[in-house]
Amino acid sequence: MTRTRPRFKVPHVFVLLTVVIALCAAATWIVPSGRYDRVTRDVQGHERTLLVPGTFRHLDKDLSLEGVLLGGGDAPDGKAAPVGLQGFLTAIPRGMEQAADIIFFIFIIGGAFGILQRTGVITASLGRMLARLGDRGPLLTVVLMTLMAAGGSTLGMGEEFIPLVPVFLFVSKRLGYDRIYAMALVYVAAAVGFAASTTNPFTVNVAQGIAEIPLSSGLTLRIAFFFCALLVALVYVLRYGARIRREPSRSLMAGDPFELEGEHAGADDYGHHHTAIIVVCGLLFLFILYAVQRYGWWMADMAVGFFLMGIVAMFLARLPLDEGVKAFVKGMEEMVVAALVVGFARGISVVLTDGQIMDTIVHGAATVLQTVPRHVAVLGMLAFESTLNLLVPSGSGQAAVTVPLMAPLADLLGITRQTAVLAFTCGDGFSNTIIPTSGILMAMLSLAKVPYGAWLRFMVPLFLQLMTLSAAFLILAVVIGYT
Repeated sequence: MTRTRPRFKVPHVFVLLTVVIALCAAATWIVPSGRYDRVTRDVQGHERTLLVPGTFRHLDKDLSLEGVLLGGGDAPDGKAAPVGLQGFLTAIPRGMEQAADIIFFIFIIGGAFGILQRTGVITASLGRMLARLGDRGPLLTVVLMTLMAAGGSTLGMGEEFIPLVPVFLFVSKRLGYDRIYAMALVYVAAAVGFAASTTNPFTVNVAQGIAEIPLSSGLTLRIAFFFCALLVALVYVLRYGARIRREPSRSLMAGDPFELEGEHAGADDYGHHHTAIIVVCGLLFLFILYAVQRYGWWMADMAVGFFLMGIVAMFLARLPLDEGVKAFVKGMEEMVVAALVVGFARGISVVLTDGQIMDTIVHGAATVLQTVPRHVAVLGMLAFESTLNLLVPSGSGQAAVTVPLMAPLADLLGITRQTAVLAFTCGDGFSNTIIPTSGILMAMLSLAKVPYGAWLRFMVPLFLQLMTLSAAFLILAVVIGYT
C-alpha cells in the first residue's frame, strides 16, 4: 500500500500575514538600518511626505537584551532600534489603527449591501438579467470585466468593488462557472485596470505629480497598454471558463458545493420597488465617484454615501426598521475577515518603519540599477516595484517612497520620467493579484470563500503573462523615448 504525500495547504490569511510580519521583524536585526531625509509637499491637493534623493545615511543599531523583548521603534537619536517581541506583537493593532479608515469603510459598505441583499434587489435583478441573456456567458464576461477594468484604470476603484463579490458569485453560478471565475470577473478586471492605469488618481497621477511631469500625460501609450492587458486577461479568463463548463472536474475548486444564500430568487421576484432602488442607488454611487474627483472625498465621506444607499433601499422596499438593522449587522459580520485583513497587512509597514530598514531596501535597489544598461534598468525597476509592493501594498504610499528616487535615477540612465512612472504603475498594480499582503485581494478571497492556494494556481500564469506584456511595453517606451 502506497502512501500519498499530504498536499501542502496554504495557512489561513491571518497566520500567513503574521508570519510575514514576524519575518520582517527578524529582518530588522539583520538588514542594515538607514534613513533618507523627508520633505512634505503638496501633490494634487494632498500633503505627502517624500524622500529626498541623495540624503541617505546608515544608522547604527541600538542592540540590547532589553530590545529583544521591548524593542519597537524607540532609540537614541542617530540610531535605529530593531523590532523586538513587543514591537512585533503591537504591529498588528497599530496597523489596524493606521488602516482604521479603510477598515470601517469596508464594514459600512458591507452593512449597506446587507440591506440591499435583504430587499432582494440583487438576486432578483440579476436573475431577470440572466434569464434574458440565456447562455451568453462569454458576452456578459466581456462586458462586466471591461466595466470593472475601466473603473480601476480611470478612477482607481478597488475597495469599492469588495461588496460586489457576492453579486458576481451569483452571476458565476448561474452561468455554470465556479467561485474562482466569479473572483476573476470582479477582481482580475479591476486589478488589471488599476495596473494599466490611464488616469488613476491614486497611482499614475500621484506618481506623475511627484516626478514633476504633466498630470494625465502620456495617455496614448497608456491607453494602448490598457487594451492589450485587458485583452490578455479576457482571453485567459474565457478559456478557463470554457474549460470548466466542458469539464467541471477541471475546475481548480472541483468538489466545492458552491451553495449561495438566496440563490433561488429569480426574475419572477422582481418588482417595481427594485427598479426604484436600482435607479436611486445607482445615482448615489455615481455621485460618490464624482465627489471623490471633485471634492476630494475619502473613506469616511464615501462610507456616508453607502450608508445612505442602505437607508434609501430600506425605505423604498418598506423594510421594517428591525429587519433593516439586522440585515445591516449581518452584512458587517460577513466583512469581519475582509476588513481585519487590511489591518494585519498594514502591520508589515509598521515593523519595517520601526526598524528603519525600508529606506535601506529602496537605497540598495536604486544603487544597483545605476550600474546596468537602461534597457535592463527599466526591467529592474519593474521587478523592484513588484517586490516592494509585498511590503508596501499601497499605491500612493509606494509612490511616495520610490518615485522621488526613481525619477532622478531615470534622468541619469537616459530613461524618461514617464517610463519610470509606467514601471511603477505596472509593478505596483499587477503584483496585487498574487501577494498575500494585498488587503483587497485577501478580503475578496475571504468573501468568495476561495482558498489562497487555489487562487495562486489560477492567477500565477496570468500574472506572468501580464508582467511579460509590461516588460515589452517598457522596452518599447525606452526605445521611443516615451514622454
